[in-house]
Amino acid sequence: MAEKKQTAVLAYSGGLDTTYTAKYLAVEKNMDVISVVANTGGFSNEQLANIEFRAKELGVKHHVVLNIENEYYQQCIRYLVYGNILKNNTYPLSVSSERFFQAKAIANYAKEINAGFLAHGCTGAGNDQVRFDLVFKLLVPEKPIIALVRDEQLSRQDEMDYLRKHGVKSDFTKMAYSINEGLWGTSIGGKETLTSSLPLPGAAYPSQPIKTEPVEIEIQFTNGQVSGIDGQSFEHPNQAIRLLNKLGGSYAIGRGMHVGDTIIGTKGRVGFEAPAAYMLIKAHHELEKHTLTKWQMQWKEQLATWYGTMLHDALYLEPTMRNVENFLEDTQKHVTGTVKLLLAPYYFQVQGIQSDFDLMNSSFGAYGESAGKWTADDVKGFINILANPLKNYYAVNPDEL
Repeated sequence: MAEKKQTAVLAYSGGLDTTYTAKYLAVEKNMDVISVVANTGGFSNEQLANIEFRAKELGVKHHVVLNIENEYYQQCIRYLVYGNILKNNTYPLSVSSERFFQAKAIANYAKEINAGFLAHGCTGAGNDQVRFDLVFKLLVPEKPIIALVRDEQLSRQDEMDYLRKHGVKSDFTKMAYSINEGLWGTSIGGKETLTSSLPLPGAAYPSQPIKTEPVEIEIQFTNGQVSGIDGQSFEHPNQAIRLLNKLGGSYAIGRGMHVGDTIIGTKGRVGFEAPAAYMLIKAHHELEKHTLTKWQMQWKEQLATWYGTMLHDALYLEPTMRNVENFLEDTQKHVTGTVKLLLAPYYFQVQGIQSDFDLMNSSFGAYGESAGKWTADDVKGFINILANPLKNYYAVNPDEL
């Protein structure tokens, strides 16, 4: 009687690392591999069909797609917008923000089917190994984790050579770049990102510029969430995000290179393309400048920076994150209005806003032009009071002036 095979649930994307892992486990370890895509909304139906086709060609026993798009938006993306979060003032946490939700969905699925192992294709040099392993250890600590690329210290060339040897036909030229495509943006890694000086070639980005004539668009926000584009409303904000990704991608908007500190303590560099994230964050931030107070803006900036760092560093489950989310959401009750953007090849500009909650009201005074509900004497008295503690200090310490 044949011995029952062990089952491994593989977090699968269809890229080089997970392709190698699926093939190796099926061939070398004689495992029943279940490839799982936890879709946060970044894949079209056609892309999902192609990923499934490639997985089955590799010999997986089953292929599963878990749709977690709504959970990802409700529990993550909207807070990234509320906080105008750009890691190191650059990166909108496109892929790193997805990983917790993908790992959670895959861990719960492995528990549901009572799989023996969990597997992923993360390398030993990046952040994703921490994100997946941490969630797996918290949710299914009894299940061993297989991470071949990391544990065997494989190079991309090693993986490609193995796949060629076993008859896997694929476009290995494209596999020279590690591309992680998602709703909130796409990350791109390759030989150039391993340097400090080389840019990614234009062809490495998923979207290519096809439009040259500038165009103006209007983005509507309701309580901090995108609710319409050019007057078109949407049942779910993710629909608006997809439209902005397509429109911005046609101008090659949202490209960048992020340099930051990895969770494991090294510096890392990665390219990204995130047109919707960039346009929404900048548009939302502009609307907030008009509708929030100075202190709301300052505290939001501090807490949002902390929130983004914790999310990036795999600590989404830290309870303080829920406290910050409550604060961020509470600040959004007046962030409602329309923001106008000008799109052009490779860049966009925020043109202005309209909102019933705009605090830049002419009755309050026109900056640099005319006073509002105060007099010149009011201002002079205010200046005297404001300067008073400084006058006292320098009266005692005149040598510091």
